[in-house]
Amino acid sequence: MELRQLEYFVAVTEEASFTKAAARLHVAQPGVSAQIRQLERELGQPLLDRSGRTVRLTEVGAAVLPYARAALAAVEGARLSVDELTGLLRGHVTVGTIDWIRSLDLPGMIAEFHRDHPDVEITVIQKDADTLTDGLRTGRVDLAFLSLGAEPPEGIATRVVIEQEVHAAVARDHPLARRSTITLRALGEEPLISLPKGTGLRAVLDAAFADAGLRPRIAFEAGEPPVLAQIAAHGLGVAVLPESAARGLPDALHAMPIVRPRLSGRIALAWRADGPRSPAARAFTAHARRLLP
Repeated sequence: MELRQLEYFVAVTEEASFTKAAARLHVAQPGVSAQIRQLERELGQPLLDRSGRTVRLTEVGAAVLPYARAALAAVEGARLSVDELTGLLRGHVTVGTIDWIRSLDLPGMIAEFHRDHPDVEITVIQKDADTLTDGLRTGRVDLAFLSLGAEPPEGIATRVVIEQEVHAAVARDHPLARRSTITLRALGEEPLISLPKGTGLRAVLDAAFADAGLRPRIAFEAGEPPVLAQIAAHGLGVAVLPESAARGLPDALHAMPIVRPRLSGRIALAWRADGPRSPAARAFTAHARRLLP
């Protein structure tokens, strides 16, 4: 049994695909298949069910998986311990973000860290809040900038770095464009253009409607606030936006705070409650917390 075989097995399990695992590992797909078949021969049992559209663990595979992960983590821990003792910080950090939040200056944060630790590789991914939260729990994401709902996700530590009101935006020729604010009840009478479920802003919106005993009329969903604004500019409904996005709208749109109740969304730096796994991730998390308000 070789570490390479365990690494390939874990990658295929996490990606649910030999092809995606090979791309992640930067190796040829036949090589991944051959190594896992060899591992299965050595153990005398199939670890993966290849009969469906996606690859799934067999019962034996599910039993083996935590030991494979533990073995890989032990080897990585040994390497990192040596690096720490010699004063050399290496490794890889994955940073997740829901959006490019200009006020946080993520590129500047990364550049400053890279100057101090040039041997640490940094990957930045942009996903929705639910996907990033799941990545933090599984260890595939080391830290992330998340939009939060009413409560922080279970098992995740957070530090709120931005809190902003939620606004509604309509086309200038919309009847609501004469208002300076809009109540939640009035908002419920309009077709809404919103971020999808799984985002913090949508969680705030849904929770507010539920508390008021109302149901929002979601007419359109899109993953980026500028796209919501563009749809609203065509008169197709009321866009629900974070205050930062509402401030930069074109003249064709009119924005107003949502009141009674006032809604606010939060952006937080998030990491696993039991702490980042690697020294590189711990160093970057400390660096981010030091720079952020």
